[in-house]
Amino acid sequence: MNLSRAVAAAILVVGVFSRPIAPTAAADGSEQLLTVDHYVHVSSTVPAIAGQPARIYVRERAKADTVVPGARFTDRVVLFVHGAGTPAEVAFDVPYKDYSWMAYLAGAGFDVFSMDVTGYGRSTRPPMMNDPCNLAPEQQTALVPTPLPAPCRPSYPHQLTTIASDWDEVGAVVDHLRTLRHVDRVSLVAWSLGGPRSGGFAVRHPEKVQRLVWLAPAFNRAASSSAPAKVPADGAAMNKQSREDFTANWDRQVGCTEQYEPAVSQTVWSKMLESDPVGATWGPGVRRAPGTTVWGWNSEVVAKLQVPTLMVTGAHDKQVPPDRVRELYADLGSRQKVFVDLACSSHNAMWEKNHTLLFRASLEWLTQGTVNGTKEGMLRLGY
Repeated sequence: MNLSRAVAAAILVVGVFSRPIAPTAAADGSEQLLTVDHYVHVSSTVPAIAGQPARIYVRERAKADTVVPGARFTDRVVLFVHGAGTPAEVAFDVPYKDYSWMAYLAGAGFDVFSMDVTGYGRSTRPPMMNDPCNLAPEQQTALVPTPLPAPCRPSYPHQLTTIASDWDEVGAVVDHLRTLRHVDRVSLVAWSLGGPRSGGFAVRHPEKVQRLVWLAPAFNRAASSSAPAKVPADGAAMNKQSREDFTANWDRQVGCTEQYEPAVSQTVWSKMLESDPVGATWGPGVRRAPGTTVWGWNSEVVAKLQVPTLMVTGAHDKQVPPDRVRELYADLGSRQKVFVDLACSSHNAMWEKNHTLLFRASLEWLTQGTVNGTKEGMLRLGY
């Protein structure tokens, strides 16, 4: 493996640590892909740790010949932004058959990155997350007697992060990639709450964003445009999910035969626990995620967004209902926008049998700004 690319990352950007990992085969076995860990260091704007140093974990997947010195990237740099609950490396780079969305785009010649905001995966986790008393009372019950002898009062009775701190961290990583790869713009691919995370950033910095791809983007037409009077809002600092919760939430969204393979579910859950070694020791093993105070993502805000955008909704999604995504499509200001209704799919479409239709649509959008040759309109795939 060529180690020079990791050294280059460390030299080009002050405050970024990069570590190369052994290459892995592409999904079709035709070529190996590099995996590189980056850590972007920031002064945190998360209220609970404001002003303290924090690190944002960034994973890179690329062909070796994609990142050779002198390579021209132009519109070939992509950043994945995760949603609520699942860190990016689990959401977008699951090591099962051809289910890694990141590897799919990397195999097509993109330099592909993903990031975890504060409180997720290998990014900084504020110390409040180590106290199970900061879970909601109903979530504490399953952790009695281990690690909790009994339910308890929270030591930090507020949501932990904010959508504004998320925007700041997306911005820090985007600027890192623009410097690292000498590009003006980066394309953003996002899932669920990653929609407001990436879209809110794109509204504020359209000059830094090439194209957007959203899977099941969260949206509420009536949400507030401005921050609430109290930030962060009162509430649980974090939430947890057990394997039982994870499976039940997925199964309630199954609407066709063989929608997903049990083996991919097992792989995803195993990687979820690996991403949270502390949560893995709580009760039966759980993944933890911070509570986030959200605002600034409604019809008024999205009307200002002019970046070319592809949005995909799973036909059986019960977490972000398809009608919400249709409303987002109608309200979005961009003239270049496509809505895709993906058959036999849930909120977890990238882990299900029609994942290749999703991946292909994203690739065409990122390379040509079309899906099935269409630049604007509503499509159905997989029916």
